[in-house]
Amino acid sequence: MASEGTATESTPNEPQARHVIYCGVCTLPPEYCEFGGTAKKCKEWLEKNHSDLHEKLYSEEAVAAVLSTLSVDAQKRAAKDSQKKEAKAAAAEAKAAETKAQAQVLIKRVERNKRKYVTAVSGLEAHGMDLKKVAKEWGKKFATGSSVTKTASGGEEVVVQGDNSDEIFDWVVDVAGVPEANVDCVEDKKKKAT
Repeated sequence: MASEGTATESTPNEPQARHVIYCGVCTLPPEYCEFGGTAKKCKEWLEKNHSDLHEKLYSEEAVAAVLSTLSVDAQKRAAKDSQKKEAKAAAAEAKAAETKAQAQVLIKRVERNKRKYVTAVSGLEAHGMDLKKVAKEWGKKFATGSSVTKTASGGEEVVVQGDNSDEIFDWVVDVAGVPEANVDCVEDKKKKAT
């Protein structure tokens, strides 16, 4: 019995899992945020949420220690690269905001048979919405069939059974936050086959 007790004491402890902090902006560990495109935002996030780690990584002493290991040419290149990355990230963010502001949401009421309609909505993906989730939510909200279909132009649209164009317009403006100027309602009649 005594020998069993010493055997458990002498066995090494199992390695403990390491707790890693991930950046809330770029989802990389904070040590690697500088290699992403959003270094400035990552630095602000780290300072706000984990000030001790921010002090460890970005204090004057830490930056001076890292820069002292680089040659003069490498320091210049590092500064130039960081400026390029920041400018590229800012340009990409501005372009994404511009395309989102210009993106149109088209709500079409299409006549299927004599008094039967379907409502087709396209342009939602430009506003960052998942079409499948939107279709499912609308199916529940309007108690109708709703699906995502491919258009002839290669895009995708959400098709809802019934004439729900007014309710969908209100949902797109209120819930999705799309400006009213960017939402267009159209009535489309299918041509009769001859």
